[in-house]
Amino acid sequence: MAGETTPHAANKGGWHSGRFAHTFSAIDLGTNNCRLLVARASIEGYEVIDTYSRPVRLGEGVALNGSLCGEAIERTVHALSVCAAKMQRHRVSRARNIATEACRRAGNGDDFLALVKQRTGLDFEVIPPAEEARLALASCENLLDPEIPFALLIDIGGGSTEVSWIRVTQRANCFGGVATELLDMTSVPWGVVTLTEACVSGLPREQRATRACYDDMVERIRVDLRPFCARHGIGGAIARGDVQMVGASGTVTTVSAHHMGLKRYNRTLVDGSRIGREHILRICDQLSEMSVAELTGMPCIGTERADLALAGGAILEAVCRQWQTPMVRVADRGLREGVLMDLMRRADREADPFFCRDE
Repeated sequence: MAGETTPHAANKGGWHSGRFAHTFSAIDLGTNNCRLLVARASIEGYEVIDTYSRPVRLGEGVALNGSLCGEAIERTVHALSVCAAKMQRHRVSRARNIATEACRRAGNGDDFLALVKQRTGLDFEVIPPAEEARLALASCENLLDPEIPFALLIDIGGGSTEVSWIRVTQRANCFGGVATELLDMTSVPWGVVTLTEACVSGLPREQRATRACYDDMVERIRVDLRPFCARHGIGGAIARGDVQMVGASGTVTTVSAHHMGLKRYNRTLVDGSRIGREHILRICDQLSEMSVAELTGMPCIGTERADLALAGGAILEAVCRQWQTPMVRVADRGLREGVLMDLMRRADREADPFFCRDE
């Protein structure tokens, strides 16, 4: 598989076999961020050894020009060089590197990834939206309540927003365990970068967007959500109390941190937290009335996220207005964590002497 390295492990057995024989890494190269996670397996899941995240804005201008620009390419290659050095230093033995919307959409995406291979040695796999949804679900599964039969998983990215419709059941012979089935997903072609460029690009940092502009941003998202909602009767299921919602994105975690009054972001407090729909709508309304300069001064937003916060709030508000679940579970996790779970399960299968490998 492209983007994955799977050298054969020695058959040592016990704690030195399967997932315990390797150091794993995952890179998620999105429209806005480049993220690396390096980990080793532990009894309770995995132990993080190293992380890296940079807002490289790879997809800057792609929606308008159809191609990746030189400055974005250089920023991203530099960040990926840092990732490659970290992977080498930690002697990573199994890795998968994935790229999403920016590389899917850009006409020069393949050329860019060839350049990445030449300059960093890293192979990347451009994954489709359905694979994004599957990986996001794998990372968030244990946040779901097995007593509520359906779930919406919302993943707000830089170039697109993925919405997954999930069946939830209790895993057999496991108290409190969750089993899931991804019933369907949709990819809305708007994320925080693309929506910002389409609606407020060129607006001075000190100038607030108009209410009409913000409302247009919300409506653009809802237009794409309505057919998916109707196809699955999601509104009726919510009215019956049969739907839970999980939000997995920087926008959702930032809103949760703001709601908790955090002066500095704390993943331990945010991941797994819950925030009511009315609180979300109140915060999004507050964000909509602020300029980029004003947003910069807000805790947990800062300079790096301020110019994207308006679009993020509009997308989250659109989701909460379309689907009136009373509570949102917050996930500070995503594709990297889903990739790690996949890699560890595969290592276990290949260490099993009864596992049949494809010839």
